[in-house]
Amino acid sequence: MPSISKSACPTRHARDLELAGRAAAGESLALETIMREHNRLLFRCARGIVADDASAQDIVQDAYLRAFTALDGFRGECALGTWLARIAIRLALDHQRQRARLVNLDTAAEQYSGTPMESPMLRQVPPAEMPEALAERAQLRTILQRAIDSLPPIYRSVFMLRAVEEMSVNDTALCLQVSTDVVKTRYLRSRALLRDALGAQLEAQSAEVYAFAGARCDAVVAHVLTSLRHRQLLRDNDSG
Repeated sequence: MPSISKSACPTRHARDLELAGRAAAGESLALETIMREHNRLLFRCARGIVADDASAQDIVQDAYLRAFTALDGFRGECALGTWLARIAIRLALDHQRQRARLVNLDTAAEQYSGTPMESPMLRQVPPAEMPEALAERAQLRTILQRAIDSLPPIYRSVFMLRAVEEMSVNDTALCLQVSTDVVKTRYLRSRALLRDALGAQLEAQSAEVYAFAGARCDAVVAHVLTSLRHRQLLRDNDSG
């Protein structure tokens, strides 16, 4: 679910503070709720910067561990999802620095002039209930993910948050710590690059790429809760 600013949704703001308070006290249900609500967002934030799913999942887990030891510092100035996303993005950038492949999100790389990929011949997707449609949609998602991966990280990170995660311009700017004008410019550029590669069917499938659910979602929750137990930061709430 996209991040929502507290001004846009006071009820969500109050819930964020209440949930963070319970999690800070070590309540396992609150911790799990936070993770299951934000796993996809954090994965997409990390995957917008790093080049592979495994590294992104490691970053998500590390981000939760960092966040859950610092929940007392969450004051609700932004949505809880935005606060968590900024932690994940910082860790993803650190990951890139350690591998000497950092692309600074604040550089003047706006002038990127990479050669667009050859546009594949994509026909209209048949009705979703047909088996052929399911196979074609899966193939299209694969093609789209590869095209997104080919973007420079300054564009990929914005596209992941704006088009894939459907985050607002303001929240995207908060997460990436850039201006809203920069977000708008990079988003337009990313769409242009992808349209060159994919043609008109680009955004119809955007919300389905980089899925993070099922076994991978469960694995992150189990890993983080186990790590917190080992650190004695999780209260045993299961008795009564």
